[in-house]
Amino acid sequence: MLLSHAITLAEARSHLAALARRAYNDEASAEYERVLLHLDVIHGDYIPGISDVYDEAADILYGIAEHAIEDLVAHGIDALQVELLLDMLDAARAKDVP
Repeated sequence: MLLSHAITLAEARSHLAALARRAYNDEASAEYERVLLHLDVIHGDYIPGISDVYDEAADILYGIAEHAIEDLVAHGIDALQVELLLDMLDAARAKDVP
């Protein structure tokens, strides 16, 4: 895994974890964690750590996570897997309502 791929993956993981932590309800939190787990399964054994993210609004965290997941195609991740992750992320966001 190249450094740029690891940075993109770490960014996606960090922002997904932040979304799960800040979700309005447990169901949405579990859905964000499911996206995170699927992302980890795709990458197998090599998984960079999750770092703290800035205290941003959920929309900003979502946008950053979405963009990072989309960028994984450029690092050799199957486009179908990326689309599945994006669909899962969208489903999690739909459940993340007050």
